[in-house]
Amino acid sequence: MNYDEYLKLCETIDHHMKRYYDLDDPEISDFEYDKLMQTLKAAEKDHPDWITPDSPSQKIGGTYKRTAGKKVVHNVPMLSIEDVFSLEDVTAWINKVHDIHPDAKFCVEAKIDGLSMTVRYTKSDSGTLRLSLAETRGDGAVGEDVTQNALFVDGVLQSIKGIDADSLELRGEVYMPRDAFFKYNDEQRNIGGKLAANPRNLAAGTLRGLESSVVKKRGLAFKIFNVQDGPGFLTENHVKGLDILSSCGCSTVTGFLCTNTGEVLDAIRKIGEMRNEFDHDIDGAVVKLDNTSYRNDFPAGSKYQSGHIAYKYPPEVRTVVMDEIEVDIGRTGKLTYTGVFHDKETLGPAILCGTSVQRATLHNQDYINELSIGIGGSYSLYKSGEIIPRISACVEKPKEVFKSPLTCPKCGSLLVREEGTADIRCDNPNCPAQLSRTIAYYCSVSAMNILGLGEVMINTLIEEGYLKTVADIYTLKDKEQELIKSGIVGREKNIAKLLASIEASKNAGPSNVLTGLSIRNVGKNTAKLLMNEFHSIDELASASKETLTSINEIGETTADCLISYFSNEGNKRIIERLREAGVVLSEDTPEPKGSALNGLTIVITGAFAEMGRNELTVLIESNGGKVTGSVSKKTDYVVAGENAGSKLDKAKTLGIPIISLEELHKKLAAE
Repeated sequence: MNYDEYLKLCETIDHHMKRYYDLDDPEISDFEYDKLMQTLKAAEKDHPDWITPDSPSQKIGGTYKRTAGKKVVHNVPMLSIEDVFSLEDVTAWINKVHDIHPDAKFCVEAKIDGLSMTVRYTKSDSGTLRLSLAETRGDGAVGEDVTQNALFVDGVLQSIKGIDADSLELRGEVYMPRDAFFKYNDEQRNIGGKLAANPRNLAAGTLRGLESSVVKKRGLAFKIFNVQDGPGFLTENHVKGLDILSSCGCSTVTGFLCTNTGEVLDAIRKIGEMRNEFDHDIDGAVVKLDNTSYRNDFPAGSKYQSGHIAYKYPPEVRTVVMDEIEVDIGRTGKLTYTGVFHDKETLGPAILCGTSVQRATLHNQDYINELSIGIGGSYSLYKSGEIIPRISACVEKPKEVFKSPLTCPKCGSLLVREEGTADIRCDNPNCPAQLSRTIAYYCSVSAMNILGLGEVMINTLIEEGYLKTVADIYTLKDKEQELIKSGIVGREKNIAKLLASIEASKNAGPSNVLTGLSIRNVGKNTAKLLMNEFHSIDELASASKETLTSINEIGETTADCLISYFSNEGNKRIIERLREAGVVLSEDTPEPKGSALNGLTIVITGAFAEMGRNELTVLIESNGGKVTGSVSKKTDYVVAGENAGSKLDKAKTLGIPIISLEELHKKLAAE
């Protein structure tokens, strides 16, 4: 490898580190990432003069991300663990330890695939240790305060009794149990929402989010794997310390105390065999010295914890034969592809990580072409993140690569490939395949919040001819007795509640209506942005492309989707029927108070003690200003409050004036 290739590799790894640690949205598997890091380390071993502090091999985790709280400097650095990829490497490391400390013992623990978090406890007046802080790893030296969210994570104790100490600091892993992950994706699938790629990313995004209620709902869990700081009886011997914590009610990782190489290797194999018994994913087995005073005799560099290694299990791979390719239509009309296959060797389902797999998503036609996917072909199958089945390579090509149909398999309409993307869509708004999901999304909490009208009932009402568009929801009141008699909605009390909820939804407001219409590229946030600008569905429907794209955050693709939707005659009839039913399609435009902010584009960031953000938005708009959600070169001012985040940083980078709420009031008063 030459130096230019080395720099390119560093750039690639940096990109994937950002996707994994900062964005919680990796593009490659852990195994593929580990291979890149191995190549980098091999190059740096041959050329140590290439290594700089910016090398990916010298970095820990992700950079600090301001989504859940303020910065926290760790009392004890939250370092990574050096990975090894063969049992021979494990044996060599144990031999090195025993050469210096023949009496050394080891603990082998399941390495949970989640988000690392440290919890600090402080002695209260009553003598009980009480939770005082929870912090994520961040870059290893500085993380973020997630205490409020941690209170709703199963396994995080608010107090610990039975331990006499002034303070205690424990490190563990926050994860999403498999059952909770499957439940989340089932709920998303029911409303046509975006599915989570794996439990680790969903756990990380949830813990670092702003809503504690979401943390509680999603069922995160926490297990301790280290005593960072505390009294000697907890820190001198690792296993003893965890056993004491466990006896006090703390949740700790699964581990085995070992005295020799054979026992360590057996424990690694046992954990590998147990992986399907855990309620969580694992991404390896950690081997650590039990006697903590020995650990510093085995340094592993500034990035890694001394006295630890992490054995990474090779991914399980099976060869499967493609039997069928199913094509379906999603809520927004996008074609989806699912491969149905059997194990080439056993002729039954493929067994990966202890579970049976017979189906995997095939993403899009480009993916199918790239891997030459077709009936009769053979392919390598593995589990991405040990949870999501994924085809990774073609082993034996089929006679013919699968080609997407030209017409919608549900309604027969001509399919269209969206320009600049791999997506193929059915643009018929009344396509039966989309109708159930479209109506379900319209009724969801994110849109019109119609309680009692779930997907099962919606499907029945569609099958019985009661629902053909979302507008038909508001005609159900005219068929109350008929519905009671048929038993579709259960007892008389149930339909009364349902009809009351439908009636209440009429006042949900135009941004919720716009969200519920399922227009491509128009989600809840975009709908709010558009209604802040236009204040009515009718005004939005008549807007030109030029007008739409002049709005910050609205690009050409979104503008085209809006124009296409509102120019469709069927959709026009739906809007008109919603109006006739009494659904509110407009909101009052703020009464002008002045013109001090005429023509100015303003971004609000942070919290304000004096007023809420909605109130502040009304104040700005009523004085001629326009409030947008993101900072760009078109932004004139950023109004910053407490705990302002990345928007403030971007404003500084672009040289955009930053003002306080007090300064904004002065501008308004000076008119």
